[in-house]
Amino acid sequence: MREERSPDYLKLPQEEFERRIEILYQRMYKCDICPRNCGVDRYETNKGICRMTTTLKIASINLHFGEEPPISGSRGSGTIFFSGCPLRCKFCQNYPISQLLNGNYITEEELAEAMVDLQRRGAHNINLVTPTHFVPQIVKATFIAKEKGLKIPLAYNTAGYESVETLKLLDGIVDIYMPDIKYSDNYWARKLSAVPNYWDVVRPALKEMYRQVGPLRMDEEGVAYRGVLVRHLVLPNNASGTDKVFKFIAEEVGKDVYISLMSQYFPTYKAFDDPVVNRRITREEYEEAVRLLHKYGLENGYIQEMYFYGM
Repeated sequence: MREERSPDYLKLPQEEFERRIEILYQRMYKCDICPRNCGVDRYETNKGICRMTTTLKIASINLHFGEEPPISGSRGSGTIFFSGCPLRCKFCQNYPISQLLNGNYITEEELAEAMVDLQRRGAHNINLVTPTHFVPQIVKATFIAKEKGLKIPLAYNTAGYESVETLKLLDGIVDIYMPDIKYSDNYWARKLSAVPNYWDVVRPALKEMYRQVGPLRMDEEGVAYRGVLVRHLVLPNNASGTDKVFKFIAEEVGKDVYISLMSQYFPTYKAFDDPVVNRRITREEYEEAVRLLHKYGLENGYIQEMYFYGM
């Protein structure tokens, strides 16, 4: 029997959608959308960690062909980059968007229309990049887009620093979760991303994502329609704590989790001033990370060994 593959948000009753939208917008009066729990009134100020009010700010909307194969597929991923971020990563490769806040303000209705337009252009999915601080607006835009005919999966592309309470309000709305696991040590998270409790937060967050959508599932063409894809960027000097990351996934989430092991680290933004991360990773550092994948039986996913051949 053919498995039902329609996006989860298409099955969510209107009343439940509206209930969640109301809850999320109320929470921005004393914002606790992300684990920072800034408590600021975003209707009045942008002084929270993300530096965003209730108004959406978008840096770009386009088809993207550089994601993992099941995300980009043959027609591209409908990628929407949101301005701002709950983290302060010294090495952020998207720092003009996340830290310098480049972008344009739009309404939820305009975001919904952009989603539908990406579908018209052939996108396999709607890929929401750094969406955490705009969850209320995204849920409302998805509700509007659903009424306009959106019927492709929603992918939540996150740094992994997520509130479980907020994630629960995305249950039945997000089809594909794409979290980073950046660190397994709060010391490095604080030093490199100015966040004190990353490892304590990312573990329950990943478990909740996996509870909602399970392992990555793909159609006959190899395009993902549901599930979790974990990204892990190998950092110089093992600042990413790869062994502990993979041990946690294998023992507490599942060995069927798909891992994208990324080798493309390069110093940018403020990383040049930090001797721990002011260089590219070595071939040996990446090969050690690949070895650890096999050590913990994490055989699903993607490695980027070819990245080094041109160096």
